[in-house]
Amino acid sequence: MHQTNRPTLSFWRILQMNVGFFGLQFSFGLQQANMAPIYRYLGADEATLPLLWLAGPATGLLVQPLVGALSDRTTSRLGRRTPYFLAGALLCSLCLFAMPYSGALWIAASLLWILDAANNVTMEPYRAYVGDRLSDDQRPLGYLTQSAFTGLAQTLAYASPSFLVWAGMSPDMVDANHIPVITRIAFLAGAVISLAGILWSVFSVPELPLTATELARIRAHRPSPRQTLADLTAAVREMPRPMRQLAPAMLFQWFAMFGYWQFIASALARSLYGTSDAHSSGFHAAALISGEIGATYNLIAFIAAFFLVPFTRKVGARLVHAVCLIASGAAMASIAHIDSQSGLMVAMLGIGLGWASLMGSPYIMLADAIPPERNGIYMGIFNMFIVIPMLIETLLLPIIYQPLLQGDPRNVLTMCGVLMLLAAIATLCVASTVHDTKRAERA
Repeated sequence: MHQTNRPTLSFWRILQMNVGFFGLQFSFGLQQANMAPIYRYLGADEATLPLLWLAGPATGLLVQPLVGALSDRTTSRLGRRTPYFLAGALLCSLCLFAMPYSGALWIAASLLWILDAANNVTMEPYRAYVGDRLSDDQRPLGYLTQSAFTGLAQTLAYASPSFLVWAGMSPDMVDANHIPVITRIAFLAGAVISLAGILWSVFSVPELPLTATELARIRAHRPSPRQTLADLTAAVREMPRPMRQLAPAMLFQWFAMFGYWQFIASALARSLYGTSDAHSSGFHAAALISGEIGATYNLIAFIAAFFLVPFTRKVGARLVHAVCLIASGAAMASIAHIDSQSGLMVAMLGIGLGWASLMGSPYIMLADAIPPERNGIYMGIFNMFIVIPMLIETLLLPIIYQPLLQGDPRNVLTMCGVLMLLAAIATLCVASTVHDTKRAERA
């Protein structure tokens, strides 16, 4: 049974508690927009790009469930979740500072591995913190506010190199490693923003103190490797039915998003400039455009997330998510046939809607289904529903890239669009959640 006796927070306080998520997602936005071009600048070829992104899903698969389980049983002066926020944010900032100075492919890949580990240490405890802090009725607003901050942060992260170009810097000015100077400056800004955002939320909206009952329960089973493994095993065995049913939808949608991030710059270089040369002016321009359209869909997601709140309350997160995934799938599939920037901006409407829902709606459905005292461990396990599709994509795509996709990144985006449509169908098969039931009772 869910706890409903949490103090009601004002909209302003909910915004403040999610400023840290803004910082975290700025870091993710820099990765999504720039890692594929950085790898190409350092000599990687298109077919091996997915393998170089292996760090994120592999690290998340191991780190997030363990950190989620540990955070459920942590007691400290700062709280259960806060120590993980702070440690992850500090390490994340250091990696963002170092990334654009990578002198070789292996250095960039290694830094991405550490950066993803740091982000993973922060991510699921942060999700659990929102579940801990808010009552059932405020969770849709809390998680969709996270979605909105994801959109805003990634808008600025994607657009930051373009801001520098608009200010007068040349996109073709590169360092000795062929990495554009505008990319380096964007990562340095991200290092500051990521840490500052987490610090703001930690000290402006601290965690609620644990009750005597909660403290007694935690102290009865102190964190240990054996206890953590037992907690994970029990949680998987007792996983609520709606959470299990979300797995197919998560498989399709995250396979699609990972493929989109990896190949959008290369696809635009082909469709807009007819080039696959990573050191050409055309590729530099395509990388900038991919950042600009990424900023556009994230800005749309930022705005759309707030508009999705009343629709979610009225018709339920499941239906809202399915409709948004359909819009995103149609947009992705169309990109291969678009040869103008104005056409791409129209497609971003669909991808923005899908991204807004993807970062909020599944967590609303999840939070309704899981026991509150196990928020951390189930948020960590739920991340496996994200990283396993990414691992599958990372290992499968290099195998099918030439024989099935004809070595063309535009065909990857078409495939990703179809997978988004399959994710919408799978979402409609998920059982009703608490908010769906309450909505039906009111009707």
